[in-house]
Amino acid sequence: MTKNDRLLAVLMALQQGPVSAQELAGKFEVSRRTILRDMESLSEMGVPLYAVSGPGGGFRLMEGYAMPPLQLNARETLAVLFSLSAVARLADTPFDQARWTAIDKIRSALPSALLEQAAPTLERLELQVPRRHVKSPHLAELLEHTSRSRRLRVLYRSEKRRRWLELHPRRMYAAHGFWYCVAYSPEHGEERTFRVDRIEELEALEDRREAAVVPESGSNGGSGSESRQEAGSPVKISAKLSYRGALLVEQDEHIG
Repeated sequence: MTKNDRLLAVLMALQQGPVSAQELAGKFEVSRRTILRDMESLSEMGVPLYAVSGPGGGFRLMEGYAMPPLQLNARETLAVLFSLSAVARLADTPFDQARWTAIDKIRSALPSALLEQAAPTLERLELQVPRRHVKSPHLAELLEHTSRSRRLRVLYRSEKRRRWLELHPRRMYAAHGFWYCVAYSPEHGEERTFRVDRIEELEALEDRREAAVVPESGSNGGSGSESRQEAGSPVKISAKLSYRGALLVEQDEHIG
């Protein structure tokens, strides 16, 4: 839990009533000194709190203080809940239980009238995500390394072989029910796209001054799909479709 998350959690705990520093320390698994520093931070942020000594004492909020409610209109409510429900449909995400608890927290924080306005649309609105049975055990770790621009060494399983590769991750995205990582590969000399579920092992490399200079994203002009590299020479296929055939192909999760 980051400090900002802990400060918010401490503030929510104080809204429930008086609580001692020792109780908060046990709840958040930190030292009492850390909680005291958190209290100083909240005071500097303008939160009116005070301490009462003795039995039944502890830290308290000044009477009448409350966290501002979540202010969303009907369209914003619809946008947030629709987005979260789409993420929840993914079989594997780096957010674990957060995708479910976020929906519950927003629903509990919003006025029932707003939820009633959004409910009919949400019942008829859906973002189709193909159901996949693959798992990406290194998904959350890879996202952390990507956000920090760390160089990685991964054991990658492609269509025909398994090998260790050095990758410089650029960004990650979900599509067709899979997670992908766009990364610069020094071995190939270009930016390529890798399926995250095909990464079997992963380790961060220490920064070295003699490391090769990595070109900026898109500077080499290559599209970078690992599937094209492994598949060999591309084969051009032409097909003439009827109107109904075009509709069926468009709905296919692999072709459309």
